[in-house]
Amino acid sequence: MPSRRERANAIRALSMDAVQKANSGHPGAPMGMADIAEVLWRDYMKHSPTNPQWADRDRFVLSNGHGSMLIYSLLHLTGYDLSIDDLKNFRQLHSKTPGHPEYGYTAGVETTTGPLGQGVANAVGFALAEKIMAAQFNRPGHTVVDHFTYVFMGDGCMMEGISHEVCSLAGTLGLNKLIAFYDDNGISIDGEVHGWFTDDTPKRFEAYGWQVIRNVNGHDADEIKMALETARKSDQPTLICCKTIIGFGSPNKQGKEESHGAALGEAEVAATREALGWTHGPFEIPADIYAEWDAKEAGAQAENEWNQRFAAYQAEFPGLAAEFKRRMAGELPADFAEKASAFIRDVATKGETIASRKASQNCLNAFGPLLPELLGGSADLAGSNLTLWKGCKPVVQEDASGNYMYYGVREFGMSAIMNGVALHGGLIPYGATFLMFMEYARNAVRMSALMKQRVIYVFTHDSIGLGEDGPTHQPVEQLVALRTTPNLDTWRPADTVESAVAWKHALERKDGPSALIFSRQNLPYHVRDHETEGAIARGGYILKNCAGEPELILIATGSEVSLAVQAADKLTEQGRQVRVVSMPCTSVFDAQDAAYKQQVLPVEVGARIAIEAAHADYWYKYVGLDGRVIGMTTYGESAPANQLFEHFGFTVGNILAVAEELLED
Repeated sequence: MPSRRERANAIRALSMDAVQKANSGHPGAPMGMADIAEVLWRDYMKHSPTNPQWADRDRFVLSNGHGSMLIYSLLHLTGYDLSIDDLKNFRQLHSKTPGHPEYGYTAGVETTTGPLGQGVANAVGFALAEKIMAAQFNRPGHTVVDHFTYVFMGDGCMMEGISHEVCSLAGTLGLNKLIAFYDDNGISIDGEVHGWFTDDTPKRFEAYGWQVIRNVNGHDADEIKMALETARKSDQPTLICCKTIIGFGSPNKQGKEESHGAALGEAEVAATREALGWTHGPFEIPADIYAEWDAKEAGAQAENEWNQRFAAYQAEFPGLAAEFKRRMAGELPADFAEKASAFIRDVATKGETIASRKASQNCLNAFGPLLPELLGGSADLAGSNLTLWKGCKPVVQEDASGNYMYYGVREFGMSAIMNGVALHGGLIPYGATFLMFMEYARNAVRMSALMKQRVIYVFTHDSIGLGEDGPTHQPVEQLVALRTTPNLDTWRPADTVESAVAWKHALERKDGPSALIFSRQNLPYHVRDHETEGAIARGGYILKNCAGEPELILIATGSEVSLAVQAADKLTEQGRQVRVVSMPCTSVFDAQDAAYKQQVLPVEVGARIAIEAAHADYWYKYVGLDGRVIGMTTYGESAPANQLFEHFGFTVGNILAVAEELLED
């Protein structure tokens, strides 16, 4: 029978061979962590290679995602749909083995990792979701949610600030099913880290409220196993600090930065084979080692045992069981669309003039009772973001059955945790901050879009309209950044009805995230003379039309729509044919068919003005180089909102002046 070291050496060999063949990659981390991975994956991981989406599987996250050949080797060896040819195709176009683990490319990869620190943040999200789902669904004598989240992380993850945000919160919440392995090898790309990273990491995590297991020899299976046994019994999250040698086995490059981010070289690969006693050729794994690694039978047995437990649970709690299956499938309740549309019609009937952030809260009060899977939250701004609704119950360490998270001042951490929650399944996360502080969360927002996850970002205080707080808090360029993010739908509603449609669209969307942009100040309700929801749901529509063919089109979003309507009324009195187009979501509008877009914005009407209290440049794609944009080209100022709108030209008078100039050209 192959020894543990021989089984771990299979990971080392596959990793260095794949990196060498691609002449690109990071062999050091997989070779250094192979012994830890062997103990975890062979002795503890609960997973089913033939059904990678089994609901109660353990989750594994490789936060130091540059070491991707570690997880690819593990998935291949344990029996997932990842062939030896896939490993040979490492880092090649359209392969199942891209340079960093990518969610949706490879069966068994739970999340996209690579931007350091976000993997451990996703892992906190997985563990949080497990704790919430267990509290909501488990019943005495029936445990249907009971799994661990394991995460590997390196010095880079520890240095990134997001690790502080999320690990602090994980300790506060007592996420005891979260077990992190710290690959303490003392090496990063620039060399030995003692020149720039001298934190007492164990003390740091103890201060967070974690159990810390120190000085584990990451190449000693017995020590690793003992640490895992201790970790799995804890009532706290656990950090296992493993001393390892990067590039373990490489005679000339182990323990050095040379093994971190480049192929070892043919000569060193050969020398490593000899040093490890690995006599097999490139990409060659002996049958007895494959047999020792194969987890398909054990995984199927574990899944079958869970299926039997779930059947007993379903017999006693049929309603809960049906709800669990619906939520894990990501399906909304069958009557949600109908009830949401009825709410939208009711909102239109009321015609309230309120801030769109308040309209958003009204939506939550309407939709929240329909959606037990909603998990809300805010980065310490609930009273301003208005993310609390009447049925909110906070998630706390002692009782995780709630539906609302107090994330604290952790915008980046909140957003990356929400990605993990969404990936886990069973919950739809929304989280809020001021639009300006989207900048702190930016990379996690991008990861939501990259992974096509149903994560809802609520960004309030959307423009210079927030007033006296001044330019540090007044967003200018943020809408452009969001709108140019592929696969992210960014909504900036003009009133209560558009706000409700935006929320409904975001909740129903299953293939990506949404950013909902809301105002601090009150916005007037706009009367529409057509089927309201259907028009708004197309992202851009004719809000106010003219009697004949338009000679001028005004395009606006959010608070500026009312200015466009007022200006159109004035121009109509002057005998002009003016159309007002409200464009709450440009990406949804852009996805419409050519005929509809021509109907709303006919190409023969070149006189167009876009009005938005955000960066001007974005709008030239709709008005053309001959059109005009009334927007921001500088940062804001500290003053009351009405003074700022006048100062920066967001007035009916300025629109009329620009229109006159444009129509005379």
